[in-house]
Amino acid sequence: MFARASAWRSRTFSALRHPEYRRYWFSQLLSLVGSWMQATAQQYLVLELSGGSSAALGYVTVAQFLPSLLLSLFAGAVIDRVPRRRVLLTTQIVLLLTASALAVTTHLGVVTLPLVMLIAFVSGTANAFDMPARQSMVVDFVPRSDVPNAVALNSLSFNVSRTVGQALFGVVAALGISLLAGGNADNIARLALPFYLNVASFFVVLFALATLPFPAREAVPHGSVLDDVREGLGYVRRTPAVRNVMLLVGLLSLTVINFNIIIPYYARVVFGAREAAFGTLSAAFGIGAMAGALWQASKPNPLRNLRVGALLLIVSTVALALTPGPLLAAPVLAACGFGMLSLLVSANSTVQLSIPDHLRGRVMSLYSFVLVGMGPPGALIASFLIGKDGPLGPRLGLIALAALGSAALLALWVRLPRQLPIPAPSPSAPPAAAD
Repeated sequence: MFARASAWRSRTFSALRHPEYRRYWFSQLLSLVGSWMQATAQQYLVLELSGGSSAALGYVTVAQFLPSLLLSLFAGAVIDRVPRRRVLLTTQIVLLLTASALAVTTHLGVVTLPLVMLIAFVSGTANAFDMPARQSMVVDFVPRSDVPNAVALNSLSFNVSRTVGQALFGVVAALGISLLAGGNADNIARLALPFYLNVASFFVVLFALATLPFPAREAVPHGSVLDDVREGLGYVRRTPAVRNVMLLVGLLSLTVINFNIIIPYYARVVFGAREAAFGTLSAAFGIGAMAGALWQASKPNPLRNLRVGALLLIVSTVALALTPGPLLAAPVLAACGFGMLSLLVSANSTVQLSIPDHLRGRVMSLYSFVLVGMGPPGALIASFLIGKDGPLGPRLGLIALAALGSAALLALWVRLPRQLPIPAPSPSAPPAAAD
């Protein structure tokens, strides 16, 4: 039994044997804990400022993810031209400044909904460059054979931090009542402490990015930025394995992958939960996502759970709509998280292993476009359908979202890849200087 457990551990965490990737992974894990505390606090802050409005939550989500919709393709061309270290240091500094602004204005009690939307838009602009750059970095620190495992471990760190950060939100917000709100549980200043802690966490990842030895990348000829964008789009259009996976991710992001709207609205409005229960429900989703990422990390074939993950995500979303209260909602949300990560890790690994290195930034930016860029229209659709004043109400509205996701999955089921294509080689060129 011990031998089997040791073999599973070695297989599941194989990418961490590479020192540079290990340093990057642990620094991201710590920083993301702070980011998830901030994200959860921001959702709760919006509901407090708006009197529990799902529309307000949708508008802030649109502001946060609209830059990914507008800039992702351009961001990919930049990432393929500019050293990734420079891109990531810039984006992390911008995110640090936006977290600081949110912390101070909330602490002073001068924060407003328009200000939250503005800060969300600025941080979303940084994330439009940050996300594809970080995803492209996987191949910088591990060999091709460990890319699926590294992708799964990236998702694991994201969801471990989600689980810890969202669970800590309730504790930190309660501590903020004593430290920042003068013992007044209704004082908005209590929500500033998660933002301050997130500011501190950025210094860890900035140090790691500044000191990691980024490897050299091949220098390839570039045309104009528009030509580079067209080249990336043309590759995706000509490669069915990548194109159909991105279509599935984009359509599900437009419908059922809107838990940044669904979870806070169900917790605060449908179930009437306060901070601690809200954090617990969010953490339950994160635990399921973490389990899905671990399961994927232990599997050698990244395509194995593409269909199964999507199906489980849709079924568990319907179950959430039928759940009567927060106690039963926790395991259902864990199933939602498990299905979503099984799908997304399979999709990300498939795309990463299918593309040539010289197109990596552009194709991964397009992947970010379909995953994150669908957030704005998806948030508006979700908030409209599940809102109390919407045409269907919270429960039938969520079932309608799941039905739309089911239609997308059925339309693409037979077209999804079953084996990986061999990526085309990069154009011949001398090596470039290290990032």
